[in-house]
Amino acid sequence: MRSERVRGTSPHSPPARRRAPAPRSAPAPSRRARPRRTALLVLALGTALSASACVPGTDGSGAAGAGVPGAAATSKPDPSKAGKATLTVWDQEVRGGQNEELERLNAEFEKKYPNVRIKRVARSFSDLKTTLKLAISGNKPPDVIQANQGYPDMVAFVKAGLLTPLDNYAGIYAWNTRYPSTLLNLNRVSADARDFGTGRLYGISQTGEYIGVYYNKDVLEKASVEPPETWGELTDALPRLKDEGELPVQFGNLDKYPAIHTFGVLQNQAGGAEETRESVFGRGDGFDNEPTKEAARTLADWRKQGYIPKGANGTGYDDAAKKFADGKGAFLITGTWQLPDLKKSMGDKLGFMPPPPVEKDAEPVTTGGQGLAWSVTSKSRHPEVAAAYLDFITSRHAADVMTEEGVLPAVPGKAARDIPEGSVDAQMVKGWEQLNAADGLVPYLDYTTPDFYDSLSADLQGVIDGSLTPGELSSKMQRSYSGFQEKKRSEGKPER
Repeated sequence: MRSERVRGTSPHSPPARRRAPAPRSAPAPSRRARPRRTALLVLALGTALSASACVPGTDGSGAAGAGVPGAAATSKPDPSKAGKATLTVWDQEVRGGQNEELERLNAEFEKKYPNVRIKRVARSFSDLKTTLKLAISGNKPPDVIQANQGYPDMVAFVKAGLLTPLDNYAGIYAWNTRYPSTLLNLNRVSADARDFGTGRLYGISQTGEYIGVYYNKDVLEKASVEPPETWGELTDALPRLKDEGELPVQFGNLDKYPAIHTFGVLQNQAGGAEETRESVFGRGDGFDNEPTKEAARTLADWRKQGYIPKGANGTGYDDAAKKFADGKGAFLITGTWQLPDLKKSMGDKLGFMPPPPVEKDAEPVTTGGQGLAWSVTSKSRHPEVAAAYLDFITSRHAADVMTEEGVLPAVPGKAARDIPEGSVDAQMVKGWEQLNAADGLVPYLDYTTPDFYDSLSADLQGVIDGSLTPGELSSKMQRSYSGFQEKKRSEGKPER
C-alpha cells in the first residue's frame, strides 16, 4: 500500500476518550430535560435509520462558515479530478484493530483514487493531544485530524478558526440520514464557540465506544467466581479473588486518563449518571454531590484493600492491559477499543460486558459514546478530497471493515449480523445495543471545561496515592465547573 504512516514515540494510547463521548442531544431549554437517545443507533444493525432531511445545516444553524474553503460546498466532490494530491492525516488509531481497519480503508481509498496519496501520521492519544494544536495552527497543517470532542480540544480549535464546518457535506453525503442527529450533535459547536452539542458540525466519528468490564474466564473459574450479573456481585467478588491469591482488578494509570474512565464508571454506579450528563453540558449542579464523593471513596478503598495493583500510578495503561492478558487480574475496566488486542492474546478466555447494573436485569449505564471526531482543518489544501475521505472511512462499507477487525462502528452494518453468537465481539455489540436502548451512555468527564482533563486526571492520581481526599476531589471539581460556567455567563453579557 502507498499510504505513508508516521508513528509517534509514545507506546500509550487510549480511545477515543477518549476518549470520545456519549451519543447525546443538544442542550434543551429545560436543564432537567432528558431527551431520549435510544434507538438512535444501530440497534437494528443495518435497518434504516430515521432520516433527517439531507440538506445543509439540518441543525438549523444555517451557517456554513463564510470564507472558509470547502465550507460552502454544494455538490459531491470528485477526488479523481483534484489532480495529484497528498492528503495529510493525523490520527490516534495506533492499536491493533483500529490500526488495521484504517490501513485497509486508506489503501482502498488510494486504489479508488490513484491520484491521491495519503500521508498518515499516527500518534498515541497523549501525543496527539499535546502536539495537534501547534500543528494545525501552523502554515502547513494536516488536512484531516482526529479532534477530541468537548471544550479542551474541538471547541478551542473552532474558537481559533482552525476547523472547517461540515454541515454542507453532511447534507451532500447524507450523513444526516446515515447518522442519527444525536451522534452528529456530539460533534457540533455553537456559532460563538461557547458551547458544544449544538450549532455547526465540525466532525464525524467512525467508532462507537463505551467503558466496560473485561474478565478472564480462567481466573474467575480458578477462584470459583461466576461472571457478575450485578454491581454488588462484582464488588463482592473482589475480596474473594484476593483471598484466592488473584489480583481482583488490573489497572495502570501512568497515563492519567485511565482513572477518568474508572472513576466515571464508579460515579455512574453510585447514582451520579444523570447529574454528570447534565453537568458536562453545563446544565447541571456540578460535582459537589454524594455520587462523586462515593466514587472517589471506592477508588481509594480499592487501593487500600489491594484490589488494584500497588503503584498503579506508575504502571502504563498498555502495560496493565498486557498483564491482564497474561492472567494477572480477574477484571479490567476500560473501553471497547482494547477488545481486538485482548482477544488476539486471550482467545476464548476473554469475556466482556457493560458494567453490571446495581440490580439484576436493570438497565445498564456507563461512560461512553463515540470515538474522536474526524475533522477537516480550515487551512487544508484539499478540503473537498478531505471531505470525500471522511465520507469513505465512515461509510457502511467502512463499518463492515471495522467489524471484521473487531472494532465497534458507531453505526454497525451488515457484518455485525454475522458475528458468532456468544463470542466476545457479540458481547460488545450486544452491550452497545443495550446501552443505547436504555439511554445508558454518559459523556466523558473531561469534556466539562477547557482544563478538566488536565486537572481531573492529576487529581485522581492524588486520590489513588492518598494525597487527595474524596471531599477535596469533589470540591476541586466543583470549583472548576462553577468557575467555567460563571466565565461563560460573564462573556455572554452584552457590553454597556
